Amino acid sequence: MIGGLGVGELSIILCIVVVLFGAGRLAGIGKGLGKGISNFKSEMTPDKKIEEAKKVDNEETKEA
Repeated sequence: MIGGLGVGELSIILCIVVVLFGAGRLAGIGKGLGKGISNFKSEMTPDKKIEEAKKVDNEETKEA
């Protein structure tokens, strides 16, 4: 139970949301959220090429 809401209350809220927004619009919202989350995750992970370039730069500066 989330905040005192049972299964019955959550199902009623879900039905109201589907009626208000429509199934197609909810699918579009979900798709947009999914893309946003995946873009955020990809931006948060360090890029391998950038890490390799930093290692090469560090090695070159140590040699000099």
